[in-house]
This record gives sequence, structure tokens and C-alpha cells, in this order.
Amino acid sequence: MSDEQTPVSELGYEQARDELIEVVRILEAGGQDLDASLALWERGEELAARCTEHLDGARARIDAVLGDDDEGGTARG
Repeated sequence: MSDEQTPVSELGYEQARDELIEVVRILEAGGQDLDASLALWERGEELAARCTEHLDGARARIDAVLGDDDEGGTARG
């Protein structure tokens, strides 16, 4: 991981997910001092929240489309 990190709020889903995977890998490998481990943990929490934001947004879009279909008279069974 580089010292110059993109703000989490600017990451797309795939970028956040991939970086989160890397954070977990580094933490599981150990060997970091306490401060570095805490910084990684905090970044990981932010990344996980960002992934959730993207997934929630995607779910809302899907629900909106499905809701529009239902209102249009499309039967679901």
C-alpha cells in the first residue's frame, strides 16, 4: 500500500473492495507495529463502509426499477 492514499469517498466499489482485501491480507500477515495496525484497521473500516454504501445504492436502484415494473402492471410470481 502506498503512502498516498485516495480518499475513501472517491473510491468506486471495485477499488474499495480490492484495497480492503489488501488491508485484510496485511493485517493477517502480522508484523506491523501497533500504530500501523490501527491505521490499517481504521482504513479497512472506512473501506468496508464505502463498499456497503455502493451496495446499498445498487440495491436501491434495483428496487426502484422493480418497483417501477410493478407499478406498470407487470405481474411477478
